[in-house]
Amino acid sequence: MAEVVIVGAGPTGATLALLLTRQGIPVTLIEAAKDFKRVFRGEGLMPSGLDALEQMDLSEVLNQIPTRPLTGWEFIIDQNQLFRVEEPMGADQPCTLVSQPPFLEALIAEAQRYTTFEFIQGIPVKDLRRRSPVEGEEIEHPQITGVTLADGREISAALVVGADGRNSIVRQRAGLQLVSQPNDINILWFKLPAHPRFIEDNVFCSILNAGSVFSIFHGAEAGKLHLAWVLSADDKIDRQNQDWAETFASLSPAWLATHFRGCANQVEPPIRLTVVVGRCPSWHQTGILLLGDAAHPMSPVRAQGINLALRDVIVAANYLVPQLKAEKSLDSVLPKIQAEREPEIIRAQHLQKQEARQGELLKSNGVLRSLLHQFAPLIRPAARYSWIKRQQQMRQGVTQVKLAI
Repeated sequence: MAEVVIVGAGPTGATLALLLTRQGIPVTLIEAAKDFKRVFRGEGLMPSGLDALEQMDLSEVLNQIPTRPLTGWEFIIDQNQLFRVEEPMGADQPCTLVSQPPFLEALIAEAQRYTTFEFIQGIPVKDLRRRSPVEGEEIEHPQITGVTLADGREISAALVVGADGRNSIVRQRAGLQLVSQPNDINILWFKLPAHPRFIEDNVFCSILNAGSVFSIFHGAEAGKLHLAWVLSADDKIDRQNQDWAETFASLSPAWLATHFRGCANQVEPPIRLTVVVGRCPSWHQTGILLLGDAAHPMSPVRAQGINLALRDVIVAANYLVPQLKAEKSLDSVLPKIQAEREPEIIRAQHLQKQEARQGELLKSNGVLRSLLHQFAPLIRPAARYSWIKRQQQMRQGVTQVKLAI
């Protein structure tokens, strides 16, 4: 049976590898990193992502690793609550934070039970292999026939899947274009000890004050708060010498300010994340397919990346498995995968952009913040309703995605 090479063992690559392997399809999964302990990995599983894992029969995996559900979403402007919304907001399950390293390790361990699966870790892909044209043949994009690893090994494949993230080497080597949205999103990401209130009530709290905005919540890791500070283009911050605890405290309600000051020497140095958002006009060539952030890098707004990628995997498996089992050409189904997934990706990116614009407007407009502060009791019901309405599609998905294999 034709072999598939998947590049990138994040949630996209690992789940697709497992689905294909279960169907008896030979899979080689390649991961450049020596382990899964990256400084930053997205943790948020929305109801759509949890549903995708349930369809893949992987819900039990989540019961074996560190997870933490969110209890609600709270918005604080100028140290006063604007509104709060409780999870699960009409869904069957609340948004749940998952620790990716043990999650990925569990997926790989499950796949390794099958003899058709091979995992290569710590060796990056250097290039793609291509079919040599016969004499007189002119082909704009020669068929991809496999990959070449950094150690010189060559691996042949009927299909190479690029699941290697927003900086995809597969996408670059294939020459597939990424059309980026203007204005990259820059975030400083911190970890610090958890306040007991977040342990008991894990609210995702967004704080906006005096033109600064950050979000804070308890991650899947026990005892750790995560804090994301959104950088503006004109921010002049010395992130190494800034008194971050005092900066956060000055913008926060009294109870949280006290916590920041009390654990000032335990705030870990920030990691700067520059997030490119965009979409590839084409996710495929003959012999190659991009999925997840390799095809459509998402904004961090409302944790869409992992959830959309898991839904990509289901649709891809639905089309690929019958063709691979029958050893038929994949040329006809690769465009169908993109066509089925693209409407949801476009809509999700549009909704993320709307959400980001709301934040930028509040951040830059002191008069508007003052009015919200002054008339919060009157405005609260309408603001809460409007926010909930915008979240539904980002939480539940835009299109119906069902595993059919």
